[in-house]
Amino acid sequence: MSTPETPEEPRSADDGTPAEGAQVSEAEAELAAQRLERERIERRKAERQGPIEAGAKLSGTAADLLAAVRAVESGEKPPATVFEEARPAPRRPAPEPMRRAPVVPEGPAAPAEGTVGEVREVLTRGGAPAALAAPAAAALGEDAADLLREDPWQLLRVPGVRPEQADGFARALLGGEAGPDDERRGRALTVWLLEQAAAAGHTVLETAALTDALGRQGVPGPEDAVRNAIAEGDVLVFQDAVGEAVGEDEEQPVRVLVGLERCALAEESLADGLARLINSAPKQDGAAEEWERAASAAEGSAADLIRTASGHGLVLHTGGEAALAEPAALLNAAHGMGLRAWAATHSPVGRERFASRVDGPGVTTVSGLVSGAEGPGRDPEGALAVDLLVVLDAPQLDVETAALLSESLPDGARLVLSGDPAVLWSVGPGRVFADLLAARACPQIASRRPDPGPLGELVSGIGVGELLQVEAPEKEVVIVPVRDAGEAVHRTVQLVADSVPRALGVPAEETQVITPGHGGAVGTRVLNAALKERLNPGPGRFAGFDPGDRVAWSPAPGRTLPGRVVGADGQGLRLDCAGETVVVPRDRVEQTVRHGWALTAHQAVGARWPAAVVVLPGDAVPALSRPWIYTAFSRADRHLSVVHGVDQALQRAVAEVPAKPRTTRLPVLLAPQLPGAAE
Repeated sequence: MSTPETPEEPRSADDGTPAEGAQVSEAEAELAAQRLERERIERRKAERQGPIEAGAKLSGTAADLLAAVRAVESGEKPPATVFEEARPAPRRPAPEPMRRAPVVPEGPAAPAEGTVGEVREVLTRGGAPAALAAPAAAALGEDAADLLREDPWQLLRVPGVRPEQADGFARALLGGEAGPDDERRGRALTVWLLEQAAAAGHTVLETAALTDALGRQGVPGPEDAVRNAIAEGDVLVFQDAVGEAVGEDEEQPVRVLVGLERCALAEESLADGLARLINSAPKQDGAAEEWERAASAAEGSAADLIRTASGHGLVLHTGGEAALAEPAALLNAAHGMGLRAWAATHSPVGRERFASRVDGPGVTTVSGLVSGAEGPGRDPEGALAVDLLVVLDAPQLDVETAALLSESLPDGARLVLSGDPAVLWSVGPGRVFADLLAARACPQIASRRPDPGPLGELVSGIGVGELLQVEAPEKEVVIVPVRDAGEAVHRTVQLVADSVPRALGVPAEETQVITPGHGGAVGTRVLNAALKERLNPGPGRFAGFDPGDRVAWSPAPGRTLPGRVVGADGQGLRLDCAGETVVVPRDRVEQTVRHGWALTAHQAVGARWPAAVVVLPGDAVPALSRPWIYTAFSRADRHLSVVHGVDQALQRAVAEVPAKPRTTRLPVLLAPQLPGAAE
């Protein structure tokens, strides 16, 4: 990296959610598809959230309980975790992404008013805020009130509720009968801990890790709690072989794993779908000579990718931003042969960037593809009408989304998973791309095309654990040292509003601030408030927002779309998200929309901006890791400013802090289904 200096006068650098119908939005269609898929996978009712009432007059424990739930649902705070680390809905044909009239995303289906009223009465008796009635009824179903009376710890199934809060609710309802050794408490905590593990990326947990976590929650007999949860069908248990038996009379060692049904069955479905692609020969949709001619016309690893994809059902492709030229060459070659070839990206921003590399239509988002809101549509058998599907940003695939994709591909189709293995993994459970790379289950093409310039050199070094001192003659990389949180906020605003636009010609709306978390003295909430005051001051006429505000909209859990407020009316808040007008209803604004001048790295993954300002305050040290730094620094196309307040912790994180491990079963499930497994 360049030597520390202020960016007051850097020299100029080199220039360098659509759907098809007006009635159904991408978000609505995606949610519908996910609900139907989970009905098949989970074999139980989908858990939905309902809108939360204001609760402004609450205080004490009730207010804390409501605040915790609201913070989780709004996306401003991840669920506190003790672990540091199917058939989709019918699709309507959509030959290419299309602009559409404004749509109003619907929230989750509201539970019956009678059910909500009964739940409200039980919550009030237990000292919990009545505003939790709707989400509790949505999570627990029609019998929610009776269930809470019989088992108050089922309140843990409401997003955001923590064990100590459920314990207080149980004591208020049950009196002396409520104790830490209650079997109901142990079962509920077992499920809650596995939900926390899924939020941290695990699809299963080893029993030792689960019982240790139960012990930390004050469960006297954690092993019995796990057994009870298994016996009641709340969780599933697995025994996976580890290594090989030492002798003929020796039993093969196994590890015992426990997981939620939805995660476990999705991972099994994914393994089956991928094995089907690996074991089936691609459809003879073009002569070998045509594929070879296309490969010969390409260069380097692009030729390798085309040649390999011609004869294999599943191919992995790795590389950075510059390597996107290679899947683009594959897609163009397939189009030239008359094949039904499509690519899917993680975000609308990534879709627009990749579409500029492709001749003709054929680029969608993953969410739009699985929901049917955009993309190729379905054939008469319900499979995606594709011969070749290239999924970009593959590290962002969680097991549930990946299972949907693999099951949706027809026999004889080709699937290419492409992405940068150094970026952060998916928000949801699993590490699909990393597991497949490690399993060596199919051909892998590593791009030989590095990202150019000082930014490319810096990011490439981080990927291998080195924080390099790069030459940046045009101020492509600038370090801004700060002493405290107040100075970090001041310098960040100065960079976005003044220094970068004046010296580099990059306007404030094309500069993205990235910081490790939402809370703290230099989190997204504080930075967004400061940036709004400087860039778009206003009274916040609609739920704290004004026309012109940059926002981050979450149409579904785990998804964030950048946008801009264009107005508000009786229907709700009107946003422009990647050229599409969306109307967020009034009662959904607080839960799904927040200001977006500053994002976390997880929210920014899959998108890039001309300039990025990465803020590293002193309290960010525990959050820093090599994947986080790699992801944040690689969001910049032309210019990167680093507001640096972590001293040597940055270099240590790059060199010594890899991705947090995740416990998954995909390699074990896939291995027996691969060629040669029976030998």
